[in-house]
Amino acid sequence: MSTTQTLRSARPDLTSALPAPATPDRNVPEGTEVRGFALYVGLADDKIADGDPRLGEIVTQIKRLVAQLAPTAETYAAVALAPEQTGGRDVDVVRLALGDPAAHARQKQHEAAEQDRAASGVTLDLSRKRVLLDNVPAALTFREFELLQYLVLREGRTVSREELISSLWQDAPEEDTPSERTIDVHIRRLRVKLAQYQDIVRTVRGTGYRFDRHADVSILHTAAPSPDVF
Repeated sequence: MSTTQTLRSARPDLTSALPAPATPDRNVPEGTEVRGFALYVGLADDKIADGDPRLGEIVTQIKRLVAQLAPTAETYAAVALAPEQTGGRDVDVVRLALGDPAAHARQKQHEAAEQDRAASGVTLDLSRKRVLLDNVPAALTFREFELLQYLVLREGRTVSREELISSLWQDAPEEDTPSERTIDVHIRRLRVKLAQYQDIVRTVRGTGYRFDRHADVSILHTAAPSPDVF
């Protein structure tokens, strides 16, 4: 069975949905030549329906198809791995991970705009693991940052003390695992360090804590995802 037939049997509408082949732009800058192309595919594992080919199988079949269409072509495939909770469209994450210059230029523009907006208020910088208050670094401990980050990334949801303990201290020795009362102490110290912005961490009496969308809070997702090669 050919690769095209394999693709069609795995997903009957795949080949029929493909658009007509595009004509490559031959107006390349003087002194350069076309040496290949990159196809960025944004597709997270959890978006693949049950029974459909998994990512590794899709990559393998595409490489086989290229080998049939152009036997002399050399191929290189990489799958983008991103930290959990990474925002943005899947295809943009892939382009950043694989070093697309246009994507990186757009990311830098976005970061510059975010930094301009973050001149005042609270900036949670996820890649550098730091918090800025009115553009001045806050002296948060590792645990205090982790607590704030956990709540902010679960915007609008009340998080119980039990969940904070099981999620943030899951690898800690039993003797170092805090009690619910200790969590309250950590939160109190965090709020003191947030100064005039301490109200961004809300107490839900009898339940836990939560973070709701707040105009004074900006989140920077600046970490470049890492590619994994097939």
